[in-house]
Amino acid sequence: MLFAAEGGATGLALFALAPAVLAAPISACTTWLSMPLLQRYALARPNARSSHRIPTPQGGGIAVIAATLLVAGSLAGIPLPLIGSAVLIALVGLVDDIRPLPVWLRLLLQAAAVAAVVFTAPETLRIVPALPLAAERVLILIAGIWFVNLVNFMDGLDLMTVAEVVPVTAALGLLGWFGDLSLSAALLATALCGAMLGFAPFNKPIAKVFLGDVGSLPIGLLLGWCLLELAWHGHAAAALLLPAYYLADSTITLFRRIARREQFWSAHRSHFYQRATDNGFTVRQVVGEVFALNLVLAMLAIVAVRAGSVAVTAVSLLAGAIAIAFLLRRFSRPQAP
Repeated sequence: MLFAAEGGATGLALFALAPAVLAAPISACTTWLSMPLLQRYALARPNARSSHRIPTPQGGGIAVIAATLLVAGSLAGIPLPLIGSAVLIALVGLVDDIRPLPVWLRLLLQAAAVAAVVFTAPETLRIVPALPLAAERVLILIAGIWFVNLVNFMDGLDLMTVAEVVPVTAALGLLGWFGDLSLSAALLATALCGAMLGFAPFNKPIAKVFLGDVGSLPIGLLLGWCLLELAWHGHAAAALLLPAYYLADSTITLFRRIARREQFWSAHRSHFYQRATDNGFTVRQVVGEVFALNLVLAMLAIVAVRAGSVAVTAVSLLAGAIAIAFLLRRFSRPQAP
């Protein structure tokens, strides 16, 4: 069932916006109410790899995930394995925020959560039909584990995840309104967008609370599922374009660290957005430029989907790659005095 199949344009618009309108105040209120508890039990203290300078509570993602699942779960038929996996991976993140878990255990539980979503999906949902189904699902599993972790890796600056998730989820909601994405995925994306907007006032520089792993990990899972749904609907290029900045920054950084024989799984300050702050960019500058880039990528993704042309899709991918390369290069160079 798609947005395009629902009533008139006004009713469609109201229905499309409802998850965001409901999730935003729930997320904001829950964040505010949970802050004293997080201050006591989940305080993130600065270290050499941190971008913050004062001890700050983490775990605000509890409010974001709770608001998203509550609203989307009541409005759309979200698959039960996805809900269960999101809760599991949030619990793993919560424990890790309070007392760090071994890397192998985190990865094992994350893999189980992603596998539960990937291998319970209908066999008719395919991205590359020429591949054997088992091979495609294994590749999606690997990509899913990486996506969950890269969202966590990139959540190292005030408002960074808001600047990423809001444009991506807003674009997914719009594509759902056009009928290019399933109703459940579009409503989930819109609810996540609203929940992030409700969290944003508490996370703006200087942040009063961080998402923590309890937020960034399940956000990666939920957002990854929405993008996978988009790819399953025949729009793989758009599914790559929307999160392309996060994919480029984290993947290039990972391979660089592997090439330097560093412990790539350990905390660091090697991401392009982190180097930008070391090169004289303010937090607001970095987040603002990432947000602007994501708006461009969202526009290119929507154009590629709506045009339905191989040529337009190719041009959109090329334009997105150029825009990302420009920003990564800009972040890598010292800011002129």
